[in-house]
Amino acid sequence: MSNSTKYVFVTGGVTSSLGKGIISASLAKLLQARGYSVTIQKLDPYINIDPGTLNPYEHGECFVTDDGAETDLDLGHYERFLNTPTSQANNVTTGRIYQSVIDKERRGEFLGKTVQVIPHITNEIKERIQLLGKKGTYDIVITEIGGTVGDIESLPYVEAVRQMMWEFENDCIVIHLTLVPYLRAAGELKTKPTQHSVKQLLELGVQPDILCCRTEHELDLTLRRKIAQFCNVSMNAVIESRDADTIYDVPLLMQAEELDKVVLEKLSLPTKSIPKLDNWKSFLERLKAPKSEVTIGLVGKYVELKDSYKSISEAFIHAGVSNESKVNIKWIHSEKVVKGNLDAELGDLDGILVAPGFGSRGISGKIETVRYARENNVPFLGICLGMQCAVIEFARNVLGLSDAHTTEIVDDCKAPVISMMEEQKNISNLGGTMRLGAYKCHLTPGSHVSDAYNTEKISERHRHRYEFNNEYLEQFEENGMKATGRNPETGLVEVVEIENHPWFVGAQFHPEYKSTVDNPHPLFVAFVDAVLKNKK
Repeated sequence: MSNSTKYVFVTGGVTSSLGKGIISASLAKLLQARGYSVTIQKLDPYINIDPGTLNPYEHGECFVTDDGAETDLDLGHYERFLNTPTSQANNVTTGRIYQSVIDKERRGEFLGKTVQVIPHITNEIKERIQLLGKKGTYDIVITEIGGTVGDIESLPYVEAVRQMMWEFENDCIVIHLTLVPYLRAAGELKTKPTQHSVKQLLELGVQPDILCCRTEHELDLTLRRKIAQFCNVSMNAVIESRDADTIYDVPLLMQAEELDKVVLEKLSLPTKSIPKLDNWKSFLERLKAPKSEVTIGLVGKYVELKDSYKSISEAFIHAGVSNESKVNIKWIHSEKVVKGNLDAELGDLDGILVAPGFGSRGISGKIETVRYARENNVPFLGICLGMQCAVIEFARNVLGLSDAHTTEIVDDCKAPVISMMEEQKNISNLGGTMRLGAYKCHLTPGSHVSDAYNTEKISERHRHRYEFNNEYLEQFEENGMKATGRNPETGLVEVVEIENHPWFVGAQFHPEYKSTVDNPHPLFVAFVDAVLKNKK
């Protein structure tokens, strides 16, 4: 049986965090540069329907797509590398698979059959894998399977892969990512963990076609031959994946290892043109040779796990390169910021970003940070809750509304300058019910934001339940905080700015989600530019 779309599965063994997402994105980038249309999807083995209800400490940030899907942070890497938007179909969880199968069973669609993992769950997985391919818009679909081989929760996914390899034998290949650790005591690299990992995969009926070996040292020919022989793959299919200075090096390292070429050969596809990647190379050159540097404080409550703010830190890399400057991020825990230590915590910063988040923990530190930025003329960007903190701070310290707060934290506060959106008030389920995805916004001509975007009509992604309370708008505008971005349909305030300040912007939306290597986000570019000018 043949298929017009080709499928590449990426599995991992030995340990998690080997970088399946970056390898998948790098391979996709190389295939895209050769003229193929490629997309990547992530299969997550956890039973949550999506990561929207997960604490960021558990799973890093929750990435939001244009169509309002709350997804795994790897989808952010896919978009940053490929410069094409992902959607709900690019992230599948076990929770979603089971929910769908159980709904079908309740509707009687299985005609009284006993519902089982095989075939019902595996059929559902195969259907989801092929959803993107069946649209006919992609030549190649890369599917990254979360977790590691041998995890109980990953077994149905590996079985679905085995079945697809059998059904579409010429159209599917498996890349297995493993670890080749260096043992200092022995003074050598060890291939046994890779052999065991492949053996585990073979026990599940899947023979990998390509091995990507994560290593700190060079894999010489002897080691490659050994791995190829014991793992039953061809020599050119043992790919060395060395530790890199930056994730943006990986596509070029994979190109040097000819990963894309081997993949195309195994899928019986023409190699087309050799990928030039000129833009990518010039981005890397500027990244590695900045002409200046700035320090920007990222103030949030999850800073112990940097992945909680992955899209923001990557957006700073893109914006830094765009300004030929290195952006050093100083990670500041908002709980540690108090009135008495503002100079010590924030005094050495060239710019300040107050991060998004939920709940009361660390919010007073965020509000104090905003005050410091406003009173000391430090360029400031607030995102989502960061923007709301800017509104609360201004209400308290400029408008004199000492009780100003958000109803998220103080339900019955006397000055609810941030309050729950009308359409959110009757919602009881927390998962997937926020205002999510892309919405339009109109910008005020001549404002910082319209200068940054160089247009007055934009669309940005959202993830929130609370909004600026328009009953207070007049008071704010009379005192110097202007609403410079509004939703054209609802009048929702999307952007606030302070007039007499070098650069002070709060955005209700999440600009960081849309920043890519080829299109650095204009708001981050303008912010870094303002920080540089202010520093001079």
